[in-house]
Amino acid sequence: MKVFIMRHGEAETYAPSDEERNLTAHGESQSAKIAQWLTAEHKVQFDYVLVSPYVRAQQTWNTIKPILNVPDAKVEICEDITPYGDSDDVVEYVKALGSVEGVENILLVSHLPLVGYLTADFVPGIMPPMFPTSAMSCVEYSYINGKSELLWLQQP
Repeated sequence: MKVFIMRHGEAETYAPSDEERNLTAHGESQSAKIAQWLTAEHKVQFDYVLVSPYVRAQQTWNTIKPILNVPDAKVEICEDITPYGDSDDVVEYVKALGSVEGVENILLVSHLPLVGYLTADFVPGIMPPMFPTSAMSCVEYSYINGKSELLWLQQP
């Protein structure tokens, strides 16, 4: 199973709450650029997508969805992948999805610092990488033998 972990695009600095921060025009452009790169370089078809309920993550997903062409993917709004979600719980959930649902490619649209922790928790022994806005990592994980490898970390 390949796990794609994406940080949302650049967002406004101020809003009534952190959850309500909108993407900037630059954030939309960044998100589209990384989705175009992913489509051109890797031609991934996602089975499953987990998206944070925060506005900027939802807007990132809405920006990249038409570029990724994911008509058959199951999309879940996931309360666990907000900025301070528990990465151990999320990793176990994703592993279970892979095992039970037979997911081959899953995308998570989330936030700092969680995206770095998720990448490191999938690949024991690495430090949590820094994620600029709209950056994405790809981890190959075998739910059969539990081995994993960081394949790449790309930024727009």
